[in-house]
Order: sequence, then C-alpha cells, then structure tokens
Amino acid sequence: MTHHLADSAAPTGTGESASATPHGTAPAAPRASAGPAAAEGRTGWWRDAVIYQVYPRSFADGNGDGMGDLEGVRRRLPYLRDLGVDAVWLSPFYASPQADAGYDVADYRATDPMFGTLHDADAVIREAHALGLRVIVDLVPNHCSDRHDWFRQALREGPGSPIRDRFHFRPGKGPGGELPPNDWESVFGGPAWTRTKNPDGTPGDWYLHLFAPEQPDFNWEHPAVHDEFRSILRFWLDMGTDGFRIDVAHGLVKADGLPDTGHGEQLKLLGNQVLPFFDQDGVHEIYRSWRKVLDEYAGERIGVAEAWTPSADRTALYLRPDELHQAFNFHYLGAGWDAAELRTAVDESLDAMRPVGAPTTWVLSNHDVVRHTTRYADGDPERGLRRARAAALLMLALPGSAYVYQGEELGLPEVTDLPDEARQDPSFFQENGQDGLRDGCRVPIPWSGTEAPYGFGPEPGGPSWLPQPDEWARLSVEAQTGDPASTLELYRSALALRREHPALGRGDAVEWLDAPEGVLAFRRTAQGPDGAAGFVCTVNTTGGPARLPAPGRVLLSSDGAVVEGGEAVLPADTAVWWTV
Repeated sequence: MTHHLADSAAPTGTGESASATPHGTAPAAPRASAGPAAAEGRTGWWRDAVIYQVYPRSFADGNGDGMGDLEGVRRRLPYLRDLGVDAVWLSPFYASPQADAGYDVADYRATDPMFGTLHDADAVIREAHALGLRVIVDLVPNHCSDRHDWFRQALREGPGSPIRDRFHFRPGKGPGGELPPNDWESVFGGPAWTRTKNPDGTPGDWYLHLFAPEQPDFNWEHPAVHDEFRSILRFWLDMGTDGFRIDVAHGLVKADGLPDTGHGEQLKLLGNQVLPFFDQDGVHEIYRSWRKVLDEYAGERIGVAEAWTPSADRTALYLRPDELHQAFNFHYLGAGWDAAELRTAVDESLDAMRPVGAPTTWVLSNHDVVRHTTRYADGDPERGLRRARAAALLMLALPGSAYVYQGEELGLPEVTDLPDEARQDPSFFQENGQDGLRDGCRVPIPWSGTEAPYGFGPEPGGPSWLPQPDEWARLSVEAQTGDPASTLELYRSALALRREHPALGRGDAVEWLDAPEGVLAFRRTAQGPDGAAGFVCTVNTTGGPARLPAPGRVLLSSDGAVVEGGEAVLPADTAVWWTV
C-alpha cells in the first residue's frame, strides 16, 4: 500500500503553487534525510511507490519562453501531490547543448540556463519534500556531450593525450583508416563511430557514440570515469535528491576488443541476445560500487536502471541485493492488449524479481515510446482511450511500483502530425535507427484554457516549443477536474484507493482466477487494521462484453460494470476493481 510522506488537505485543482519565494544557494553539506517522512520509520518506500515522470521541457513553463523549466515544475508540484503520487522523476535538466534533449550532458553539476539555475533545482527538491514528494533525477553515465570539458580536451590535445583513454578512440580500418573500427551501429541510425580531425587538420582516429555523434561514450575501464561519477552521485545526494534513474544502464561496459557483431539492424537484436555493447556482465561491478554510495546516505536513496535486456531474468541481475533497487519493466511495456500476452508478462516479471527480492515495476509510457493511448488504439482513438483507462487500473493493481508518464493521467494521445520543421528528435534526421517520432510523446501537456498553449506558460497565447493539437482543450487538467467520467479523476480515484486498500501496493505475487477467454482476473489479499482484506481485479481485453461471477463489491471501474443477480457484465476493454 502506498503512502504519502506527508498528509495535506489542499484542494484538488491545476496545482499552481501559491508560493513563489526563491530558495537560497544549494546546500554545501549533506542533508540528513531525503524527505520529511524519513523519521516515520517506513522502510522500502520504493517497493510500492507510484513515481511520476516529469519531462521538464514539456511539463510547465515558468518564464514564458515556450520551454518548460524548473520553476514551472516547482509551481505545479501541488498538482502532483493532489494526484496521489509518491515521487517525481525529473528527466535531465543539466547543462547541455541539447543535441538529444539534455541526454548529452556538458556539465553534470550545473543546470542548463533554459531550465533555470542550480538554485531552482534546489527549490524543486525542497518544495517537493515539503509536500511529501520524493525526487529522483536522471543520470546519464554511458555518454556525455561532445562539449564536455574532457572530450574537448581530448580533441584539442590529439592522439597520445591521456584524456582520450576516458573515451573510446580507435584508429580506423582500411589503408588510410577511412573505415570505422568495427560494425557497430548507432541507436539513432548510421555507424556508431565518427572520425576526428587531428590538431593539424589531418584525418584522425574515430570515437564511439552508441547514440548521436554529439554523445561520445565514456570508457568505463578507466578509473577516472568511476571516480567522477561517484563524485557526481554525492553532489546530487548532498542536494537532497532521493535517487537516480540511470539512463542506458545496460550500456556502460563494452566487450573486450570491441568485436564486430556480424549483423545489420542491430537494434532489433536487443530483445533476443546480449550484444557486445549492451548488457555486458561488467556493468554489475559499477552498480555495486554505486550502491555503497547510496547506502552512505540516510533516507533510503535508490537507483533505478533503464536496462534494455533480452529477458526479465537478465533485468533481475541489476537488482541483486547489493546493486540497484528497481529496473524499468520494458517487457511489460512491450506487451500488446491481449489477455494471454499480458498474463505471461506479469508472471515472467514477478517470477524474475522474486529470487533477488526486488519489487517489480510496471510502466505503460515514457518519453521514448508512443503513448499507450495511441499504441492500443489500432486506428480508433476512442478504443485507444478505453483500453488505456483499463490498462491504468491493471497496472496500479499489480504488486510493486508503478510509473506514470506526464499526461497519461489526462488520456493524452500521441501527436502524430507534427510538421517536420518542428521536430527535434535527433533520430528523425538519421536513417536505419529509431523511428524518429519521439517528439510526438513530448508535446507540452495542457493545463487550462481553450487556446494553445493551454496554460503551459504564464500567458494565454504564449509560445510552446512543440505545437499542441486544437482538441487538447477538452483534455486539460482544468477541463477534467471534477468530472467523474474523466481520465484524470479515474487516476485520482485509483491512486487514492491504492493508498488506502491493504491488498494493493507491495507484494510479489497474484492469485489468478478462472475467467472467460480474453479476460484477466486475479486476487490479492493482505492483513489490514480490521483483519484480512481481499481485492480482485478483472480486465476484459476483448471487443465485446464479458460475463463472470461478481467477485465482490465494485470499488472502481474504468468504463462501467453491471452487476445483476451475482453476475458481472464487463463492457469491452474495461477493468474493474472489487473488494472482497
């Protein structure tokens, strides 16, 4: 069962903070705890936490320049408190040339001016804690920006510079070194290598970048890289952050000798086998070292792996007791809207995490994938929303921790018709990489009003870095607040029930019940203050109504359910929560 760190009776609404008082400088000494509730004695908060992902540039614009920022995040924190989440995960806001939306970091200890200052980051952390919310920040250890001081020095000093050993510089193949050192492909398309020029202007060595050319990969065989990132961890832990989401956690270590894969379209192989540049066993020693740093701090600070692996069992290796605390469940995210497929994903996920004692996580959308409202639509937006609502109740009923991507609580669909000139996803401009359409899930979310940017910025009619659809006016926080049929109120109700019902939240198993084909039904039980408490979740994934014995009293339904004479009728693509 999830709990807030602090209780509040603030009214539900768009979440605009009344306070605009800036905080002073970032603290120089470590904070004793990471949130006001550390003294409550609750342990393992992450085991059932609902964590809300904020993509800062698209969440809220505090200064009216059309780009979301930390001040905008700070002002909207009461909304997240009232929504009922436990923690906020902030995507990167570090100093960056923004070649890949901040995942190309030039300075890990500075805030990019487009998002504000280090004082603004401190204010977000402090105010979140005051509201009972924990804060997780993104960390990007696989690669940095080509504007990072180390990389600029490596280019400036040329071959033989010891700084080059902190990256992967290699001579090319061919008579004049004109070919890349191996056949590795960039996730964003094209070769994973770019050739440099020597200080005298002649063609030089190549450097490895598994993503954009502006994102050179660190060489994690070099001790200076280890030392630097332990220092970065402590910098943000001293600021009071409650943990880190680790970007490309599977990519830090490369196979000895950087061998060829012998295959094209390598990204498609990721789900089937361990590649020489991903999910190498050497990454685990890094995370054991990081766990020691996290454990130095009070308040239960955590590490969350973004680890794309061939199986749930491989993901579980990142979560052994001396490594990280959570990992994103991409196997579940990739499951289709099919009862058998979803049940298999649930069982495999729970079975894989149980031996290492880690909680399973559940996620439907994030900043890198098509929003599930559109993924589930099969060309019919109404069907997509209906399934997305049901999927939310299924996700929040499962044991473990859940992630909510900003705007999914509003039922936002993917924006599929952005003009080419508005796109900023680097893979959009490459070939043979990702589809280049990640901008569609990153469109700024609507807060209020009837015209764009729908309260995203402080002024009506102000700018927005990506255009918002006209129909989003009816999907805004303001439009949905108080409407019992809205997706926003469904999320608020579900999150409130998840906190209150003893059988929801923590756990490592579900009891599957007999159900008609295409229907999922499972029971969970727990001891509550009044004795044993039972809960059942039923999900109809078919396109027509399904009948089954009513397992109890309806707590919440995504799209209505009829109970007649002990029989329940679930409409198509509907989930129902029952108390038993």
